[in-house]
Amino acid sequence: MERKQVLEEVTELLDYYCNDCFVKKTFNKERGKTYAQSFCINECTVGEKIKNYGELLTKK
Repeated sequence: MERKQVLEEVTELLDYYCNDCFVKKTFNKERGKTYAQSFCINECTVGEKIKNYGELLTKK
């Protein structure tokens, strides 16, 4: 996968799933921004996909 294609995939994921994410907004209000970000990165399936794409980018 080319770098440009990976970045486009990440952008699509963020735009489609993350911008209006109810879970993230709720955690942000109830437990704070740090917890919400941690949840997204470690427990959300979309966050895991984005993390995998990030690993692809750092390997090149």
